[in-house]
This record gives sequence, structure tokens and C-alpha cells, in this order.
Amino acid sequence: MEKTNKKSFGIIAILSLVIAAVCSLTSCSDDLDVQQSYPFTVEVMPYADKIAKGQTIELRFEIKPEGNYANTLYTIRYFQYDGEGSLKLVDGPVLVNNDRVLLESKTFRLNYTAKSDEAHKFLVVVEDVCCPLHKSSNVAMTFMFASLDK
Repeated sequence: MEKTNKKSFGIIAILSLVIAAVCSLTSCSDDLDVQQSYPFTVEVMPYADKIAKGQTIELRFEIKPEGNYANTLYTIRYFQYDGEGSLKLVDGPVLVNNDRVLLESKTFRLNYTAKSDEAHKFLVVVEDVCCPLHKSSNVAMTFMFASLDK
């Protein structure tokens, strides 16, 4: 009886070790899970929705990353669909259609100045830039201003 118990215990112990080894070897992967996208949102403070020729409206932004990732930089670009105007980073350059500009802070302000008396519509895109090998994330926002002159 004691011999049978020792034999059963030995078989159970060996089977347990085999099962543990199989589980630990099959659950591992040689692939390193590297995050390729760094999600974030952009908050915009309320702003006026009407503008007159020559008038400037300030747009205030804050980038809110979903995590704290080292070496992440952000760029901004814009594209004007309707109207004529200029978009300038406060304390920075005037933006050129579809040219990327590096943002120096996660909080920034843009001044839009109307140069025509018609409605204005433009797209602003903020992108993250961590390193050349990662897939960038972006947030696109459309801004529209009705004309006060018409």
C-alpha cells in the first residue's frame, strides 16, 4: 500500500512538473511588446465663433497625454480651407499651410487674424514625435468662424 502511494505521488509530481514546464514555455514569446503609439488628447478653451476682417482671436490649447512617455515631442500644422487669414503661435512663428512646427510646451496659444471679410475654416493637427521608428498619433481639429462683416 505504501509502495503504491509513493508511486502515485511520484507520478503526480512528475506530471505536475511537466505541465508547469509546458505552460511556462508556451506562454512566453520572443516578441518584445513595444508600444508604437502614444495616445493623447488636446483640450481647447472656448473661443468666439465670429470674426471681422483685421480681428484677431486667441485659441488656447493643452495637450493631455494618456501616460508619461520620455522624449515625446509634439508638432503642429494647419490647413486653411475657407477665407484668408494667418495663424501664429503666440511667442512663436507664423504657421505656413501644411508645414510642421515643433511645439515647445504642452500648453500653447495660437492667434488667428482674419485677412478677408468672408467665413473662415481651417484644420489644426497636433502630432506626437517620439522617435523615427514609432507610429505617430495625431489629433485633428477644425475651426470655423462666421464673418461679422456680412
